[in-house]
Amino acid sequence: MATSRVATSRNGAAASLAERVLERFPDEAAELLERASALQGAELLEHQSAARAASVLRRMTPDRAARVIAALPERSTRKLLEALDPNRAASLLARLDSSERDACLATLDPLLAEELRGLTEYPPQTAGALMDPRITTFRPDATVRDVVRRLRTFRSRRVQDVFIVDMDGRLLGSVAMQEVVLAPPGATLGSLMRSPTPSARATSPGDEVVCELQQYGVSSLPVVDFDGRVLGILRQDAMVAAARDAASAEAVTMVGASPEERALSAPGFAVRKRLPWLLINLITAFLAAAVVGLFEDTIATYTALAVLLPVVAGQSGNAGAQALAVTMRGLALREVRVRQWLRVALKEIAAGFGNGLAVALTTSLAVYLWSRSLGLAGVIGTSMVLSMTIAGFAGAVVPMLLTALRQDPAQSSSIILTTVTDVAGFFSFLGIATLLSRFL
Repeated sequence: MATSRVATSRNGAAASLAERVLERFPDEAAELLERASALQGAELLEHQSAARAASVLRRMTPDRAARVIAALPERSTRKLLEALDPNRAASLLARLDSSERDACLATLDPLLAEELRGLTEYPPQTAGALMDPRITTFRPDATVRDVVRRLRTFRSRRVQDVFIVDMDGRLLGSVAMQEVVLAPPGATLGSLMRSPTPSARATSPGDEVVCELQQYGVSSLPVVDFDGRVLGILRQDAMVAAARDAASAEAVTMVGASPEERALSAPGFAVRKRLPWLLINLITAFLAAAVVGLFEDTIATYTALAVLLPVVAGQSGNAGAQALAVTMRGLALREVRVRQWLRVALKEIAAGFGNGLAVALTTSLAVYLWSRSLGLAGVIGTSMVLSMTIAGFAGAVVPMLLTALRQDPAQSSSIILTTVTDVAGFFSFLGIATLLSRFL
């Protein structure tokens, strides 16, 4: 009994000492955990508060911190991930295998798990989607001996450069593997480091990254987030192949064809892939035609309206396409998220209204000089402002809505947007003309 009390007392004293060390010397504690196994690190941190454990993990190199998280019990994992900044938590989870990552996310609140899952997934053909997250980073004070010993445990990884990060995981520089091998065992990476080191943003398109690889003459690039923290590594051979496939796939996706279709694909395959989108286009064309049909009598009475219809529809279509392109780029680069749809929509409404006023003044003047009708000039000016404002709203909301529904906005946004802009343009122009017909 006495022996048990002594053991309990010793364990309590050891735990208290560990808490004090972690609280007062988190940098030194992180360095010690770097040299320990992931299981040993997990055993130590699981008995600490979430804030204290998170403070230590933030000071560890990302790959070692990720392994410690994977080794923690479920309850400790949940508390630790909740205490970490979402971007930092996502970058650590991205370094785990999919099964380990899913197991960690399963312990979290569904809303937080969904947010972290979204942060670990990147749009296709971006640097983040194409990178290898299994990158080993080191501190500037790590010696060549430490580096070689660590790298020997990753025999399956191809290492050409050793990347160096600060205490927050931000990229500081790199050292070529050849220099590491030839340097004295006691030399530090800080003394061998070359800086600045080229890197790629996780949201950068693949073709831009290929250009950077060629520009700097390197065979690999570290991938960083918006704060400069290292997330993974890109290799040239994989990037060139991915960029080539992306260029060909994007060209056909935007017009409703299938990225799986090739120039010599069987005719039956081409029909199956293209026909659904052609039928959708047909339906939307009939919808626009139906709107025009509602005002058949007005058009028959004032034939000048038929001449000006393409002008209104064309301008609203261009305004919608501009808003669509900017919004899709923002989604792809993660400048905006779906939950910010209202802010983006209000911005595009304001832009559409401003552009509509400017275009309406020019159009109204041209129509007046052509027709000598103030009424017709006023009708087309008013409808231009209204249709371009609606087009801006649609250009922002359509890709946001498709993204929320987990559909590819690149494949179907343009079809939906064309329908909205045509209907808005035709209805506003002909509707206002009908209401103000006595002034025409």
